[in-house]
Amino acid sequence: MNGFYAPIYKNNFYSLSCSAIYNNKNKKHGTRRSKLEVWLEKQLILLYPNLDIHFNRKDTIGSELDIYIPSINLAIELNGIFHYEPIFGNDKLNQIQENDISKSKACIDNEIDLCIIDTSGQKYFKPKTSQKYLNIIIKIFKERLLTS
Repeated sequence: MNGFYAPIYKNNFYSLSCSAIYNNKNKKHGTRRSKLEVWLEKQLILLYPNLDIHFNRKDTIGSELDIYIPSINLAIELNGIFHYEPIFGNDKLNQIQENDISKSKACIDNEIDLCIIDTSGQKYFKPKTSQKYLNIIIKIFKERLLTS
């Protein structure tokens, strides 16, 4: 071994960073969803029981869409503080913003309208402070459902 030791991570990666990128992209369990996203999903299912709404699926564009309604080609992304400020450093912020750009391009390529809602103003989850984001989504849904 010549004094060199490189640990092998899950799926035979030699770098923890490469392993994490691969595992996050191919994740089959667990969640990285905010309390706001979970709450909005429950509310939207109650409000629109007959509408096929996909939550946090990766199969449409190869990257996760927070909310996607196939029948009207509409996706909604909920962008919290991590999309705008370097909470975990500039490298992580750049990575998140590059991913956001890739999602936008993939939506354009797939003729999906993408609405981005800035939720960075919500510091802590509470249903009362989450209602305004639900109202924005309801307004978007109503406009789209009326025109399609």
